[in-house]
Amino acid sequence: MRLATITVTSIVCGLFLITAGCDSAQIRDLKLQNQTQQRRIAQLESEVQAANLQLDQLKRQLEAMGGRSGIEMSALQQKIAALEEELSKKKALIEAMQKQLLGATQLPAELTSMLEEWAKGSDLVSFDAARGIVKFKSDLLFEKGSDEVAPGAAEAVKALCKILNTDQAKEFDIIIAGHTDDLPILKPETKAKHPTNWYLSAHRAISVSDVMTANGIVPERVSVRGFGEFRPIVPNELGRKGNPQNRRVEIYIVPKGT
Repeated sequence: MRLATITVTSIVCGLFLITAGCDSAQIRDLKLQNQTQQRRIAQLESEVQAANLQLDQLKRQLEAMGGRSGIEMSALQQKIAALEEELSKKKALIEAMQKQLLGATQLPAELTSMLEEWAKGSDLVSFDAARGIVKFKSDLLFEKGSDEVAPGAAEAVKALCKILNTDQAKEFDIIIAGHTDDLPILKPETKAKHPTNWYLSAHRAISVSDVMTANGIVPERVSVRGFGEFRPIVPNELGRKGNPQNRRVEIYIVPKGT
């Protein structure tokens, strides 16, 4: 299936207009464009999940053939290669769309300065000033397989809330996005609460939002998203061995109404 070319220029322009000021009709149109973009992303994510399941089935079929040669095996290998290529294209498209949708906007200088000072020298968190993104390392934010924010990490989130409740930040909304690596959830007690990495990433984002709303961030400013293993920032090790850099929680600070 050929992928349709999707432009994200309108999203970029939208963020600029919102930060610079525009009339209500323009804002309404931009919100509608964002909603359309979000629906397309959700559709692509569903297709990726279905394709991953199909890919696993095909690989199991290939293993069952025991390395035999022949037309049937060759056809199966070609089918796997084509599916992997299609998956790669879809993931790249989702990533490009999501980067534009989630913000990628520079924050006011005073707010940037406060966030940089807060993140300075921390092993737990980093701040991308160019895109207005705070990144927490999940391995330090949560215990393995857990969605409960560790006490030490909660203190860092509380300090972030103080910054986000300043006058410089109150006109910005907050998007909390959870991510995992590709290590499958195997422990029955963990799987009962988080059936897949998608659940775990969403539950972790919700836990961070709970800490933030408990520390003065009004719920109307907050939304949460879980991306599971489908937004790696670096390659996972072969054989579903994961990568710590992909286990993270990202907080996007975006113009209100985005």
